[in-house]
Amino acid sequence: MRSAFFIPFVTILRKEVVRILRIWIQTLVPPAITMALYFVIFGKLIGSRIGDIVEGYSYIDFIVPGLIMMSVITNSYGNVVSSFFSAKFQKNIEEMMVAPVPASVIICGYVGGGVLRGILVGVLVLFISLFFTDLSIYSVPILASTIVLTAILFSLAGFMNALFAKKFDDVSIIPTFVLTPLTYLGGVFYSIEMLGEPWHTISLANPILYMVNAFRYGFIGHTDIDLTRAFVIIVAAVVLVFSVNLVLMRRGYGIRS
Repeated sequence: MRSAFFIPFVTILRKEVVRILRIWIQTLVPPAITMALYFVIFGKLIGSRIGDIVEGYSYIDFIVPGLIMMSVITNSYGNVVSSFFSAKFQKNIEEMMVAPVPASVIICGYVGGGVLRGILVGVLVLFISLFFTDLSIYSVPILASTIVLTAILFSLAGFMNALFAKKFDDVSIIPTFVLTPLTYLGGVFYSIEMLGEPWHTISLANPILYMVNAFRYGFIGHTDIDLTRAFVIIVAAVVLVFSVNLVLMRRGYGIRS
């Protein structure tokens, strides 16, 4: 019984890992270069003119956690949505659906690949940031739990996008018109304490704000929002999105129809 779950999971995960590493020039290098440009432009050129932003931390120290989190979000999401939709488009997913593989195992296999890519890119961005600033770590458990939970959440979101997508254009709609604006407005480049009303209150409705601030707390010990509230929201979102994906997979939505 254990092998019926473990072997399919490992097989799917291994396929995703091989895919990520085989085309590493496409999956790992571009986001790292993009983030390096952010460090140069916003961290050094603009940040040097801004000075300290919170509690004696320079602007680049403030935005590094946000940029790392932004790379984790976009890459974990993008990996799953592209990989699973390709499996749908090429009809490979039908082989899994007719096999005695639980829907939860299929979801976890693809999500595992997305989490791996998101964390790999995040680590690369972290190393690149060391060329621009000296980072200190305030809480390793907060850092690790936030980055893993966030990668899981957006891998699940990418899976859901792939389920609903009917053509390749549908894969890019959510990242372009929803994910990117929410990320940029999620406190990556500024503290929401700098915002007046009603924008401060509106910002609190952005879920990415809680992930960015929790991750930033792990580095510099500063957050604009309550840390407990942030983790409750992240965990609740993970459970909700996983449950929706599980129901859709069991019904064969976007696959059998």
